[in-house]
Amino acid sequence: MTAPLPRHGGFAESELRHVLERACETAGLDGTGAVLLRGHTNAVVRLAHAPVVVKIARRGSHPAGVERTVRFVRWLMERDFPTVPLYPGPDQPVVIDGHPVTFWTYLPQPDKPMTAGRIAGPLRALHRLPAPPFRLRPLDNVSAIRASLAVITSLPQESVRFLSRRVDRLEKQLTDLTYELPEAVLQGDPQHRNALYDGDRAVLCDWDTVAWGQPEWDLTTIEIHCRRFGHGTEHYEQFARAYGYDVTGWSGYPVLRDIRELRMVTTNARKAAHTPGSLAEVERRIVGLRGSDSQLRWSIL
Repeated sequence: MTAPLPRHGGFAESELRHVLERACETAGLDGTGAVLLRGHTNAVVRLAHAPVVVKIARRGSHPAGVERTVRFVRWLMERDFPTVPLYPGPDQPVVIDGHPVTFWTYLPQPDKPMTAGRIAGPLRALHRLPAPPFRLRPLDNVSAIRASLAVITSLPQESVRFLSRRVDRLEKQLTDLTYELPEAVLQGDPQHRNALYDGDRAVLCDWDTVAWGQPEWDLTTIEIHCRRFGHGTEHYEQFARAYGYDVTGWSGYPVLRDIRELRMVTTNARKAAHTPGSLAEVERRIVGLRGSDSQLRWSIL
């Protein structure tokens, strides 16, 4: 590794070096000189001597979940779907000391940002796929929020109670919604950082959250990222035009928006104990939720 890795996302540098070296040996790859790209939930590392990105999940991640992700991406590749491809070679995932590891083809990225408008095409194509020949888990943001709330240790109890009351109220509102779009394959967390350029086209990546459910969830997530992370209204409007549907015009949008934002807050609150510097941002977001400030700009964690 050429860049030092602080303890971030549950990894220490020595642990990451060890897992990377052993995983590369198993796959017949050279891990020397590798560069860390991300170190939040997973460690994402680009190799220096092959066009490969290595994704290392935290210790204790269920290999079965990673196996499902690999199976799904292979299915996408068979259909020539615009996804970042798995790197050909070893059976995946490789499990090293409790860390499931996967290998992906590295795609060089141009000096231009990914836009929501470019994500619209592959996301629409995803939502139009047939159901795969294996079961996808149903998307359940409410259960994910409750699971995070149960293990949060970094927030004051009063803040946890506020978040719990909020999800209780939103869960009741969710049962009254009537959706406009048919159920489909969902990316689960579509956003600018989960798409890459493959030449001139955009391809989707990071399939850990793939699920089955209402496309309105994916579309609401895109809108939140445009609004909360400074991309702007025009950025989202370009996406809605390209996709062919504006979720903000649907009566159920405010409920999905509030649930999806709550999941983003509680997920980061759960991780705050091992993600230095994130707690202040989580608390700032909670203050915004208390004040119903839907325009507060969030910092990316």
